[in-house]
Amino acid sequence: MEADKIKESIKRASQELFRKFGYHKTSVNEIAKKARIAKATIYKYFDSKEAILHVLLMDYIRASVDELIHSNPNEIDEEMHLNNLIMKTCRLSYTVCNEFIGWDFIRESANSQEFLKNLSNELEDMLISSFLQLGGMRKNENYLRRIRFLIKCSKSIVFSFAFTSVSDSDVRKNFVSFQKEILPYLVKAALTV
Repeated sequence: MEADKIKESIKRASQELFRKFGYHKTSVNEIAKKARIAKATIYKYFDSKEAILHVLLMDYIRASVDELIHSNPNEIDEEMHLNNLIMKTCRLSYTVCNEFIGWDFIRESANSQEFLKNLSNELEDMLISSFLQLGGMRKNENYLRRIRFLIKCSKSIVFSFAFTSVSDSDVRKNFVSFQKEILPYLVKAALTV
């Protein structure tokens, strides 16, 4: 097998196992077995199981961010566009936590909180970068600071749902509450000159 094929095999096996059993309950041995390679081979391409997860998530997020930014190009209303962008980003964050990592691991592991913080910072940077590529949006430094603040506030609120909610239905209720009661005010504050 050539290097790219081996790496892809490891990523596919990991993604399937992480989604099925969660990150915490999947071992490197299981990934190696699923990918039909030796465990030592995994470490030639990835430093750790966390490094595999990071690559998977960044691939998923990169593909999703472009779609998020350009999904509704006909939206003329800037406020509505930002509102929708933040909600789509929140759903993306939820999907990442729910499908790849697993809520039990997030709530129980000290490492997961630091990992999620770094991941959300990378997501924030990608969103800002993609946002800058949009036509018709204001792009002065003050405006970008307010947009970054909007994204930071939103992601902090959304991640707090994950750590404090007992069930998936609680998370969904919190999302609805955030969308109706908090997000409109955050967006208005970000857009106010």
